[in-house]
Amino acid sequence: MIAFYGMGLLGSNFVRALRQRGEAVQVWNRTLAKATALEADGARAFERAADAARGAAVLHLTLTDDAAVDDVLEQARPGLAPGAIIIDHSTTSTAGVLARLERWRERGHSFVHAPVFMGPGNARDSTGIMLVSGARAAVDPLRPLLAPMTGKLVELGERPDLAAAFKLLGNLFLMCMTTGLAELLTLGKALDVDPALAATLFDHFNPGTSIPARIKRMVDGTFAVPSWGLAMARKDAGLMLEAAADADVPLAILPAIAARMDAVIAEGHGGDDWTVIAKDAR
Repeated sequence: MIAFYGMGLLGSNFVRALRQRGEAVQVWNRTLAKATALEADGARAFERAADAARGAAVLHLTLTDDAAVDDVLEQARPGLAPGAIIIDHSTTSTAGVLARLERWRERGHSFVHAPVFMGPGNARDSTGIMLVSGARAAVDPLRPLLAPMTGKLVELGERPDLAAAFKLLGNLFLMCMTTGLAELLTLGKALDVDPALAATLFDHFNPGTSIPARIKRMVDGTFAVPSWGLAMARKDAGLMLEAAADADVPLAILPAIAARMDAVIAEGHGGDDWTVIAKDAR
């Protein structure tokens, strides 16, 4: 028996996929209607979190934050069977993961954090990416349960909070990428380029292919032989800022990037590869 808490778009579709594989699932959600909606898929909904836990060997959570995870687990605690395993798919802090691991270990339960990179459709079709980390004794028995839930299960080793860290790293990159796309469209507005036309840039130019080489250069600190010099990149940033200012169209992130470039140029790195802006992160 599996208990699943948090019937939002992600959790509800995980439950539907589990039911399609024939798993018995008991569900709970703060808004009861979201849980009872899963009864059409064969899940059993409960009004009380403790009741949803009764008889379950494994509890899954897809909740909003650390506070919600802690609160729901405390509500479920009276119904937990001895030795029941807790698997949290929520995006939470690394400190929260470590605290829960210790707290629930003292109470006789294994706690494993397994956050995901996927949307609701991926959860339903088992096609996303799931991260997991922790002691082998805790993670290894869960592999047959976790692997079918996703297209790819990425095991990050025994550091128990590393999956949480990687989830935050990935989400940061997604935020920066999305903001960068918004900045592109904003500069396009300043340059009188229609958004739909600006978007066709990526029909011809795929910057994603440069990520592995770029991050390797940053990690290795090989800035001395530039492929794009920092001073030249700063010149281009200046052209963009001027165009935006002339059109009275504010850019959100380029001013901060330009300021960082200026600071690193002032330290004598204008002739280095522009990835030298990452030097202080090493």
